[in-house]
Amino acid sequence: MTNLAAGLLRTAERFPDRPALRLGDDVMTYAQLDDASARVVTYLRLCGVQPGDRVGLMLPNVPQFAVAYYGILRAGAVVVPMNPLLKGREVDFYLDDSEAAGMLAWYGGVDQGAAREGDRVSLVVEPSSFAELLAGHEPTPGLVERDGQDTAVVLYTSGTTGQPKGAELTHDNLRRNAEVTSTTLVDLSHEDVLFGALPLFHSFGQTVALNCAVRTGACLTLLPRFDPEQALAILTGHRVTVFAGVPTMFGALLNAAGTDDHDLSALRVCVSGGAALPVELLHRFERRFGTMILEGYGLSETSPVASFNHPDRPRKPGTIGTPIEGVEMRLAGPGGEDVPDGEVGEILIRGHNVMKGYWRRPDATAEAIVDGWLRTGDLARRDTDGYYAIVDRTKDLVIRGGYNVYPREVEEVLYEHPAVAEAAVLGMPHRTLGEEVVAVVALRPGASATGEELREHVKGQIAAYKYPRQVWIVDALPKGATGKILKRSITVPPQQPQ
Repeated sequence: MTNLAAGLLRTAERFPDRPALRLGDDVMTYAQLDDASARVVTYLRLCGVQPGDRVGLMLPNVPQFAVAYYGILRAGAVVVPMNPLLKGREVDFYLDDSEAAGMLAWYGGVDQGAAREGDRVSLVVEPSSFAELLAGHEPTPGLVERDGQDTAVVLYTSGTTGQPKGAELTHDNLRRNAEVTSTTLVDLSHEDVLFGALPLFHSFGQTVALNCAVRTGACLTLLPRFDPEQALAILTGHRVTVFAGVPTMFGALLNAAGTDDHDLSALRVCVSGGAALPVELLHRFERRFGTMILEGYGLSETSPVASFNHPDRPRKPGTIGTPIEGVEMRLAGPGGEDVPDGEVGEILIRGHNVMKGYWRRPDATAEAIVDGWLRTGDLARRDTDGYYAIVDRTKDLVIRGGYNVYPREVEEVLYEHPAVAEAAVLGMPHRTLGEEVVAVVALRPGASATGEELREHVKGQIAAYKYPRQVWIVDALPKGATGKILKRSITVPPQQPQ
């Protein structure tokens, strides 16, 4: 069976009484998840949803997300995951662009639950009423068979430039990515407990948390909205063995823990992705909690995992490791030519993880995928051992007086200062230089530092054209749904005291 939901049916048969999902003290077994998702199929069919139809899913990290997700897939339909924080105008765009048959939305939203004319399915999901609804429908056994190249999920990109584009991820894309991740990278079993703080509407959370857990029979313990104090309590109380997060989550956990005792002895491995992990933050976290962080890399368009610091190979902090099984990566120059080791080039990816294309956007697809290679827009260097190190996004590159400045390099130095919790380096327009390097920094709780002090800290360690001439200190940096720092949302005053 190539339907992505087939993994749930197999696991429910093997481990029916094992906990599949946990939210606080509430536990859902695999048998219960199997049964509930089969009842969703019945509901969708009564609503007129047909195989291949797109169905919006806008729920936080709650068990009902998994129930609806696998129910939609079992019905042969396509999941269109959406951030529950989206407003009506944004929701309308996602649904209209994907030509969705309707949506299932979390209760409490003002705009999200409103039915559109012509919707075949429109359901506001509230835990008790949702349970009653499903209880009133008999489960539909089995699932609708799908071809491996059929679209399973239309995942909309963040839309940093222009309107969001829907990446079509196939059943084979997502199934194979979860298979490789769970077997060769994290080595999951039904005895594991994964921490589910990554948003499930994002590919990182879907693959590395939900689909990996369901494939292996592990338990996914959920946190609807990341809070470091709650996260520490769950990591300790639920005896979490695998934690997958983004760099800002690791930093927040460090700051929240302070010098207090937290028993994270069950935690055997951490996975970091979504953004470059500062080396100093990696070392501080590992010293504090006595566990190992494996950094990987990927995009929504690659389902998402593309490369990883593999557990059976030497780990190189500051790198994203090597391509995963069945995936190729190379570095290309502006003309598409191969770039030698040690030099900077754009990462190109080819393999089973690369999306089918952008939904209804053939021009954008042709621009992104050239001769089977996905152009990522990310700049990196490769060493002689084949390990890749992210330098920056192409669009984040700062060109100061004709010299290339890679913000990641400057941010690494800022993170080495003991007062720095978060840092972002960007370019500001300059009359004669083209762009000037500036930094925006949030300090660790209880720490103090001035902009001038931080500027001098960096100035003494890198070339003169790279250090930030201005350093802003703010309470916190803006972040997206996954916790990734959003440079495009940073606003800085026209002048800054030195």
